[in-house]
Amino acid sequence: MKIKNTLGTVLLASAMLFSTACSEDALLDLNIDQNSATDIDMAYLFSLGTLRIGAEFENTRVSMLYAATMIQQIGSTSSYFSGDKYFYSAAYSGSYMESHYTGIMRLFQQVIAETADDPAMANLNAATTVLKVFDLHRMTDIYGDVPYFQAGKGLQGEENWFPAYDNQKDIYSAMVEELRAARDKFTESALPLGAQDFVYFGDLGKWRKFSNSLLMRIAMRMSNVDPTFAEEVFLEANSSGAFTSNDDIAFIHYETGPQGINRNGLNDGYWNSNKYGRDCKVSATFMDWMVENNDPRLMIISGGTGDPDDPTTWNTDPAVQKGLPNGYNSTTIRTVLSPADTADFSARGNRIFSMQNLRYFDWEDPYYLQSYAEVELMKAEAALKGWISSSANEHFSNGVTAAINAWVEFDPSFSRTPEMISAYIAGRGFASASTEDKLKLIGEEYWAATYLNHIESWSNWRRTGYPELTPTQDPNAFEGNFIPRRLRYWENEIGSNYENYSAARARMGGDLFATKVWWDGGN
Repeated sequence: MKIKNTLGTVLLASAMLFSTACSEDALLDLNIDQNSATDIDMAYLFSLGTLRIGAEFENTRVSMLYAATMIQQIGSTSSYFSGDKYFYSAAYSGSYMESHYTGIMRLFQQVIAETADDPAMANLNAATTVLKVFDLHRMTDIYGDVPYFQAGKGLQGEENWFPAYDNQKDIYSAMVEELRAARDKFTESALPLGAQDFVYFGDLGKWRKFSNSLLMRIAMRMSNVDPTFAEEVFLEANSSGAFTSNDDIAFIHYETGPQGINRNGLNDGYWNSNKYGRDCKVSATFMDWMVENNDPRLMIISGGTGDPDDPTTWNTDPAVQKGLPNGYNSTTIRTVLSPADTADFSARGNRIFSMQNLRYFDWEDPYYLQSYAEVELMKAEAALKGWISSSANEHFSNGVTAAINAWVEFDPSFSRTPEMISAYIAGRGFASASTEDKLKLIGEEYWAATYLNHIESWSNWRRTGYPELTPTQDPNAFEGNFIPRRLRYWENEIGSNYENYSAARARMGGDLFATKVWWDGGN
């Protein structure tokens, strides 16, 4: 009896133990979301990262509110357009760092790591690398020394949680190496990119051209500080084959929805959801330049004077277009207006100035990465430098023609006749100009060609000094009345990554608007 009871106790205890174990397993299973993905499609991450490059948050803040006004393509009397009068907004200045490392780089780095050793995924790996380099190239041009080699790799090891800031010179060398490797990796034997590629929809030939065109941009950017390496990079890329027509333009293609990520974010800031375009106008600097040169883009860039919300008020007569001078608020602007314009301004406010054309602000309009016009204008400069033997005159003509013709990508009404374009080019007088004046003309046309690609406009101006811009004068300018040479880092880094931030600040000579990046003559 005693034995029987002992055995029964053991069996009961065993059963309870088994039951408890089963119950614990069942409870643990409850913590697993049966509907969540355990394996993410790398092509999806590539697509998501691509669309985020043109997202509203940082394109509104860095491209529109800072770069477009600093480079005097648009102007505003509103103080939140910080670049117009060189104010400092921590939320705007650091926004590219804030959003792109976590929102884009970690996606791209995950794709690159997961596909690195899979020959079938070579095209996805290569395209992701090209866009990663594009985005970090823009990042380093905005800020200078930034995390590059550890950027976005936090999931790959805790050693990357507090990434070091890399010297811009080293970043440029790495970008060249990575772009060349990516370009040479594209192959028809691997899986196609297909519909998840929102740039070229799987056209590998165009991806190769984009890689080379981006290499040429990188080469030209460093041409003042490392001309030997710059020339070698430019020549190799040029011989490998860059853009040859507007069909090759690197755009991100967007739709009307259904969500914000599917829409052109720069346009969402200018108009559509946010309508910041109410508070900015075509800059007087840009407007006067177009009028002086009889530029056929005048009534492409300008949508007329009047209330942008009320088409019945629009005056689209080219003769009455008026740009908004940069550097003024709604009070001080009156000091530079005629008595008649002052009275008109009192009645209608900034609606007396030419607004931007709303026809290029649709959600589904393309977002510029790099254009064929830029490539031809860079070739014109390379010919003047003696890097290539082809005709600078021909490249200049091709570049200007391409820049004007590319506007039909936004609206068919923007088409201009060959006769209008030829007359404009002839009027620029490039063929008979001195070498320095030719460089000036190239710089001005690059400025016009990169309208809506404002960060690129600002970067090329910092390198060339063209167009010749007069800084605005405001007593409240944050560091002084000069066009900033860079933007300040995301302030969160001061607290969360202080050691590496401090090292970069010391190496560069400061974290200021006035601090020059390496290719601009800085450290």
